[in-house]
Amino acid sequence: MLSVFKKYITEKANISEADWEVIASVCIIRKLRKQQFLLQQGEVWRHNVFVIEGCLRRYSVDDKGIEHVIQFSTENWWAGDRQSLLNETPSKYNIDAIENSVIILIRKEDFDMLCAKIPAFNELINKILQGGFNASQERINTMISMTAEQKYLNFLTTFPGLANRVPRHMIASYLGITPETLSRIKKQLMHK
Repeated sequence: MLSVFKKYITEKANISEADWEVIASVCIIRKLRKQQFLLQQGEVWRHNVFVIEGCLRRYSVDDKGIEHVIQFSTENWWAGDRQSLLNETPSKYNIDAIENSVIILIRKEDFDMLCAKIPAFNELINKILQGGFNASQERINTMISMTAEQKYLNFLTTFPGLANRVPRHMIASYLGITPETLSRIKKQLMHK
């Protein structure tokens, strides 16, 4: 399983074999069953997570019990709650497995050590964080400026194949629309 992570790292950064050995030494492989929690609201998040296989979602639950999906993380994506990790505060989010999944956990202290000792790894992480920030800005723009149909079409383009892996109600939650609205959009698109 570490070979998937090694391929990801070495394709994106100039990492020596010695550097890889240091990275591999702090990786914890964990399997999650479908619907198993990785993080529950109120816990302090203490890891960086890389998805080897499967699909995770990060979401909050409001006072009315309604779920609000913030992020999906599939193969070769990172997952977690950076705010809780960096501030050491209780998380506002839950993270669970939508499918049986295999992940790599790296404890915060170990991750910080990797960034300090391996400049190429630190540079890679900074690029990933920059990309994540850009994606968040794009998501905000999408949410405030697009129609429900445009949001769904954008989702299909941005995350090809994910609509076949994730339940419809979770996609609707991610898009900020009701499941009924999503069903109506899908019917209309079939007739176009």
